[in-house]
Amino acid sequence: MLFEVWVPEKTVKLLVAGEERAMERDESGWWRLSVDAEPGSDYAFVLEGAESPLPDPRSPWQPDGVHGPSRVYDHSSFAWTDQAWTGKQLPGAVLYELHVGTFTALGTFDAAIERLDHLVDLGVDLVELLPVNAFNGEYNWGYDGVCWYAPHEPYGGPDGLKRFVDAAHARGLGVLLDVVYNHFGPSGAYAPMFAPYLSPHGTNPWGDSINLDGPLSDEVRRYIADNVLMWLRDYHVDGLRLDAVHALVDHSAINLLEQLAVEVESLSAHLGRPLSLIAESDLNDPKLITPREAGGFGLQAQWDDDVHHALHALLTGERQGYYGDFGSLDCLQTVLEGAFFHAGTWSTFRQRTHGRPVSSKTPGHRFVAFLQNHDQIGNRAIGDRLSALLSPGLLKVGATLLLTAPFTPMLFMGEEWAASSPWQFFTSHPEPELADAVRTGRRREFARHGWASSDVPDPQDPATFERSKLDWDELGKPGHAEILALYKQLIALRRQYADLSDPWLSKVEVWHGDQFVVIRRGACIVAANLAPVAQTVSLRSVPSKVLLATSPGVVLQRDRVELPAESAVVVAAR
Repeated sequence: MLFEVWVPEKTVKLLVAGEERAMERDESGWWRLSVDAEPGSDYAFVLEGAESPLPDPRSPWQPDGVHGPSRVYDHSSFAWTDQAWTGKQLPGAVLYELHVGTFTALGTFDAAIERLDHLVDLGVDLVELLPVNAFNGEYNWGYDGVCWYAPHEPYGGPDGLKRFVDAAHARGLGVLLDVVYNHFGPSGAYAPMFAPYLSPHGTNPWGDSINLDGPLSDEVRRYIADNVLMWLRDYHVDGLRLDAVHALVDHSAINLLEQLAVEVESLSAHLGRPLSLIAESDLNDPKLITPREAGGFGLQAQWDDDVHHALHALLTGERQGYYGDFGSLDCLQTVLEGAFFHAGTWSTFRQRTHGRPVSSKTPGHRFVAFLQNHDQIGNRAIGDRLSALLSPGLLKVGATLLLTAPFTPMLFMGEEWAASSPWQFFTSHPEPELADAVRTGRRREFARHGWASSDVPDPQDPATFERSKLDWDELGKPGHAEILALYKQLIALRRQYADLSDPWLSKVEVWHGDQFVVIRRGACIVAANLAPVAQTVSLRSVPSKVLLATSPGVVLQRDRVELPAESAVVVAAR
C-alpha cells in the first residue's frame, strides 16, 4: 500500500499499526512510503509542529469522525451491479434535491434506497444529494465538510454511498452530488496545517477562501480536481453541483471551473456516459455555461435563482430583502423568456447593476429552476415551506408554471406532496463555543429582519433536526395526495409533449394581464389565474383540448379559456 501526502514546507511521518515510519520527500513536496497495510487499516500522519497525529487530507474513510485516524479503503472491492448503466443526460431531465439525514427517519443511504421507488413513480430523472462528505458532528446541512474525499460515516460511509448510487442506477435514476470547494468547515479542517490550502485573498461569507491562484496553488487545484474525478469515477456519480462558485477567487488565466470542465469532459469520453457539472452562482453570468469553443467555461448548467425569486414573490407577495425587485408579471415574463431578470440591470438589493443578458441561442436546459430548495426554505427564520405560505390553488399554479417552463426543473424533497414538515437550519457541533456562536449568530441575523429571537429555532437543539425530517405517512392523506397526483401528471405531461421540454428561449411567448399569465410553448399553451375569482383569459389561439387542469370548472371558448380562481391549465392549441 502506497501512502502519500503533500507537505511542501514541513516534515511528516506515517503512523500505521501503532508505529511511526519515515517517509521520502520529492522535489514538489510529496512524501511517500509503501507499507504492507490491508484495506481497513487505520493510519494518520505525524506532522511537524502538530500536537497529535492528523487524518489524511485525502482520507477516503473517517469511521471515527473527522478528528480520528483515516482508514485504508479499496475502491475496487465494491461489487457494482450497474455495468449496463449508460448515464442520464441533463437536457430533458427533472431533478430532485434531498438531504440524506432528513429524507427518512433513519437518515442513512440505505434508508434512502427504500424510497427510490417513490422517485421513479414520481417521474424524476436525477437525484441530487446535499453534501455527504465528512463533517464534525452527527448531522448538519453538509456545507461544513472538512474531509472532502470521505463520505460521512453516520450516513453509511463509502460503501453506503456506493450502495445508494448502485440502487439508483438499477431503477434508471441518475445521481448528482452537491460539493463545496469554496471553504473548509470550522471544525476538523486539518488540510491547511499540511500545506497552503487557504488563499491570501482572505475570507468569504462561510470561511477562509481556498488558494486557487497563490503560491503553490497548482497542487490545491489538483486537490479539488482529483476530488471531482473521484466522485464521478469511483462512486459512479453522474454529475456534481458546485456550491457558490462566485466565492472561488481565481485570477488564473485558466479558471478552475474551466479546468474542471475540461477534465470531466475527458472522463466522460473515457467512461462513455454523460457527466454534468452544475454551478451555483450569484453572478448571473452565462459565461459559466457558454461552451469553451465560444469563450465560456463549458459547464453543463447553473442554478437560476431569478426564476425562483420571480415565482416566489409573485405567489406569496413577499418583497423583503432580495425579493424587492421581483414579484410582478412583467418580471415573470422576463425570466421565462430570458432566464435572468437581472441581466445588466439595476439591482435594488445590491445597489448596483447586476448580471449579463443570456443569448437566445442558449438552451433553457442549462438553467436549473425551482420553486423551493434547501437554501430558500432553510434560510427562512422558521424553515417554512411554500405549502405553509400558499393556498392549495396557488401551490398548484406554482408547480404548473415551474414544470412547464423551458428550464431544467428541480424539486425539493417533500415538495411533491406539500409536506407539512419545515426544513430548518440544524447543526450538531460538539464544541460548546462553536455551537453557541452559531446559535447566537442565527438569532442576531433574523432579529435584524424583525423576528423575535424566541421564534428562531435553536440549530443545536436535536428537535430542530427531528422536526425537519419528512413524514412519509402524509403521502396518502387528503390535501397531500392531491398535490402528489398533480406533480406526477405535470412531469408525465412534460415528457409526453415535446413542446413542454423544448429548451429554446426564443420560442417562448408570454403575455399577461390583471392577475393572469399565459405562456405559449409551441402547440401547448399554459394559462394561470392568480386572482381569487374566476377569469376569462385570451389564448390568442383556438384551444382543441385540455391536457391538464389544476381545478375543475375550466371552460374552453373560441379563443379563450375560463379559469376558476387560483388555477392553471395546459391546453393543446391549433
